[in-house]
Amino acid sequence: MTASTETTATHFYTWRFRLVLLVLLCLASVVIARIVYLHLMEVEFLQGQGDARSLRVVPIPAHRGMILDRNGEPLAVSAPVKSIWLNPQEFAVDESQSLKQLAKRVGLSSGYLKRLVKRNANKQFLYLKRHMTPDDAAKVLALNLPGVYAQDEYKRYYPAAEVATHLVGFTDIDDVGQEGMELAFDDWLKSESGKKRVLKDRLGRTIKDIQAISAARPGKDLHLSIDLRVQYMAYRELKAAVQAHRAKSGSAVVVDVETGEVLAMVNQPSYNPNNRKRIKVDHLRNRASTDTFEPGSTVKPLTVAAALASGKYRYDSKINTAPGYVRVKGKTIRDHRNYGELDITGIITKSSNVGVSKLALSLHEDSVRNLFFNVGLGQVTGTGFPGERVGTLPHYPAKRLVERATMSYGYGLAITPLQLAQAYAALAADGVKRPLSLMKVDDPVDGDRILPKKVARQVVKMMETVIQKGGTGRRAAVPAFRVAGKTGTVHKVGRQGYEDDQYIAIFAGVAPASNPRYATVVMVDEPQGEEYYGGEVAAPVFSRVMAGTLRLMNIAPDIMPPSLEQQMAQN
Repeated sequence: MTASTETTATHFYTWRFRLVLLVLLCLASVVIARIVYLHLMEVEFLQGQGDARSLRVVPIPAHRGMILDRNGEPLAVSAPVKSIWLNPQEFAVDESQSLKQLAKRVGLSSGYLKRLVKRNANKQFLYLKRHMTPDDAAKVLALNLPGVYAQDEYKRYYPAAEVATHLVGFTDIDDVGQEGMELAFDDWLKSESGKKRVLKDRLGRTIKDIQAISAARPGKDLHLSIDLRVQYMAYRELKAAVQAHRAKSGSAVVVDVETGEVLAMVNQPSYNPNNRKRIKVDHLRNRASTDTFEPGSTVKPLTVAAALASGKYRYDSKINTAPGYVRVKGKTIRDHRNYGELDITGIITKSSNVGVSKLALSLHEDSVRNLFFNVGLGQVTGTGFPGERVGTLPHYPAKRLVERATMSYGYGLAITPLQLAQAYAALAADGVKRPLSLMKVDDPVDGDRILPKKVARQVVKMMETVIQKGGTGRRAAVPAFRVAGKTGTVHKVGRQGYEDDQYIAIFAGVAPASNPRYATVVMVDEPQGEEYYGGEVAAPVFSRVMAGTLRLMNIAPDIMPPSLEQQMAQN
């Protein structure tokens, strides 16, 4: 190689080195300039991008309000749980080992989980398992799988389970009321979630709470009128009776006469709201307020009250019921046998259809119907319970003698057990009707007078004879207490009219009769076997429920034991 060639090569290499160096310096300058620009001019943008990848706004869950009985015992509470969710765009669905582990922990088959993720591949949120216990959720998160997260929630639990479920109701998985008081007072009970800003790592785990944006607002508590002790007892006795008589269904209601508060409302069949996997729709109904029936002889005391209030009759007035039946426009109304001449009390004691029919037909055509309406039959009770039925209370003109007669002893109208309990509470309250309440009442309302005090007390005294010797409801007696009540046995209506072998057994009564505090109604639908009368099926349930209620409420007996009475007489 000549000297000139060497010089040319040296210049070329030098030029190339300087060119590369210049290019590198330019690139470095561009990078430095960009860095300076970003730090000075785009700092907010960069911070926003960084925050978007690590800062998150997450909800702060708040619990739904509790439902409590009158003594503060919980009927519905919210417990903290966790729900597992998945971001399909982050989860490696083709990794079989991870898929199997995750599927096992959330209780799904791996094949189903794979199809589920692929079907929702374009989404960023997918629930895998709702309402897991914190321990079970921690086991899922311990797998450290990308795209698998947990969020805090609350799940509704019902400590009284099937005992109070028809009254309390339940919520759906999103904590929205679906039945009962949960539905009626959903706005009162529901909570409002708060928001907070947190710092998360790349696996979605919260590292630090940064800022509270809005506070969570828990739902407000709801205090019901029921006493859980009375509720348990009434439920136990009703369930035993329905099972013993192989009945289709049953209801029982206990009402505080002085306040109108419902202390117990139970139904059969029932269900467990904590486990609704095999629930039957037919079991959801609160039959005490949604199912109507013909009350039969239980309204005879009201017919008698209308007769006494009219001024045409006195408590010792006589009615001739011979020969045990009466013909009304070609229709025959019968008694069980010929009772002959009965006074007004005897009509109730013997439950005479003929006697009350003659009373009703001798009054103005609206007298009986108006009293039925005034005591609450055929209208809502004021509880505000969802789905409460109004029933049927027809108005019959004067010439509809048969219908007026049959209504007087409880046929041709349809009411609920709750309405019948309200009517008996009005009799027990000296003729003052108060709206029923499923909420605890601190200041009872005065109510509306619908009967003269004297008439109401006379009718209650007459109803005491039903429980005494010769009456139809002797099994309703409560030891050491005076009881007033009335039995009812009603033929059910079928496709071809009234069925001969299908009955509803009813007993309605109050105690203690000397100063009534509680009214109770028991209704058993279609009891099977030899016993089907109200005095045989419903009256014993009334006796046990009322006895337990009086004991729990510490009500003093109004019948003195014979031994003590003798001692006092000797002194």
